[in-house]
Amino acid sequence: MTTSRPHLFGLLAGLALSAGLCFASITFTRAWTRISEDQVINVTGSARKEVRSDLAIWRASFTSDADTLTEAHQRSKADLAQVEAFLKAADQSDYVLKPVQVTELFTRTKTEEGEVSRRAGYRIRQNLEVRSGDVDALPKLASDAARLMENGVTLASEGMDFIYTKAGEAKIEMMGEAAKDARTRAEQIATQGGRVLKELRNARMGVVQINPLYSTATSWEGNNDTSSLEKTITTTVTATFSLR
Repeated sequence: MTTSRPHLFGLLAGLALSAGLCFASITFTRAWTRISEDQVINVTGSARKEVRSDLAIWRASFTSDADTLTEAHQRSKADLAQVEAFLKAADQSDYVLKPVQVTELFTRTKTEEGEVSRRAGYRIRQNLEVRSGDVDALPKLASDAARLMENGVTLASEGMDFIYTKAGEAKIEMMGEAAKDARTRAEQIATQGGRVLKELRNARMGVVQINPLYSTATSWEGNNDTSSLEKTITTTVTATFSLR
């Protein structure tokens, strides 16, 4: 019995050593696999496109004042007829009349008792919105509207928006272009480092910016310019590629 114990201890030690080597080998293999998989490259690709607005929206309004509400309404109808005739003569049929706004007019006079407010009449305000695909003609029409003043109608311009209606389609197209640009950049960097690009691991689209032509302004939410006729759309894609 005393001579078998050293043999037993040796056998157990050998088994433990073998198990330890096996475990170390597995651990090393897993670690090497993880290190190899962590060998990646992160790049940002971009795409840029210049576009021209294909829709113009002109907002305008006119007011009609009178002593009584009935008279103000009659004047507003007469003014509207002139405005509609003006738009028809310019071949502008796509317009929307907004709900009218009625305001009471007051005058203030000073008396011995203090300041007194008296009703002086009514004002009816009519807002309208004109839409046109002829983005060059509508701004000119807004300028020509001053001619209505000769007939007592003051059609006041309240702003012009220029919109590119195909922005959604352009964004999808540009995402693909930005992804291609990201891969090209990654391949160039990998080649310089003596490596080969393997596969795309993940990609994240950046914010799309629609700015006036030549503008480089950015915002976290993404710009959507409506003030300029000519625009620039830019977008980015951040991609991660594995290397071998």
